[in-house]
Amino acid sequence: MAKVETPVEKWRGRVQEVRLGGDGRKSVVLGGESTLPFLHFDGEVPHRPVVAVEVLDMPPADWAGSVMSAWGDVVKSPVTWAKKAAEHGADLIFLRLASAHPEQGNTNGAQAAKTVSQVLAAVDIPLIVVGADVAEKDNEVIVAVAEAARGQRLALGTVTDKNYKTIVATAMAGGHAVVAQAPMDMNLSKQLNILCCDMGLPKDSLIMDPTTGALGYGMEYAVSVYERLRLAALQGDSMTAMPILSHAGYEAWRQKEAKATEGVPAAWGDPTLRALLWEQMTAMTLLQSGADIMVLRHPRSVEVVRGVIDQLMAH
Repeated sequence: MAKVETPVEKWRGRVQEVRLGGDGRKSVVLGGESTLPFLHFDGEVPHRPVVAVEVLDMPPADWAGSVMSAWGDVVKSPVTWAKKAAEHGADLIFLRLASAHPEQGNTNGAQAAKTVSQVLAAVDIPLIVVGADVAEKDNEVIVAVAEAARGQRLALGTVTDKNYKTIVATAMAGGHAVVAQAPMDMNLSKQLNILCCDMGLPKDSLIMDPTTGALGYGMEYAVSVYERLRLAALQGDSMTAMPILSHAGYEAWRQKEAKATEGVPAAWGDPTLRALLWEQMTAMTLLQSGADIMVLRHPRSVEVVRGVIDQLMAH
């Protein structure tokens, strides 16, 4: 019988590597792929995708009950919460400064810097730190955080077309990376990357957040955007060749199927299992579409998704 050779695609591009952490704490290197996700026979996948756990600096008011019960009292303290997330296998902490929102707590830059410093002292894994998605307030707190964490190589966000100048300049001054978010459109992601790099931000300090759709709520469109960004990068477009961050946890847990416990068909099954599957299936699909950082909420999902990554990286 004739031997059938595996067809191999030759790409001329490569995803940019971005390092987070260091200076006494663990480092994580993202990107570096010279092929599509997990196609080890086609090219190099030098660094495994990583899992980040979302941690808030105040107890969440609108998270699903099954997520809250899984974490228990640790949600009362971002320091304790981050330590528990690290114990569950998180590669990164995604720290959201929710209390800085003018309608939540309106905390200031000094308070944000103190919180981040305390979390950095409590865990030895890298941090992604984002504000409350209010441009003016984010500028205030992220500037303070960047200075307090100088040398710790955080990823700061969220950078948008409305606030990129302040956060990018702050990140460069403090030796940090940034997370640039555009609304699920390849061209908008590329344009924001260009704006950031035109300010002098090195490409190895830029992470893309093309935004995410959960299973049944736009995940298919997110998959197409992720794949188009990755294909463009491998074809040589350096302005799409940045690692991708995906918010599978946030998107999955805000959907009806992940939260509804009453008034739904019996065929929907156990609500806790259903919600976990919603998060895990969203994450696994987007990982295989090009995500390099998967931000999750439930500790069980962290364990499951890390196990899947282990299998996909075995070759």
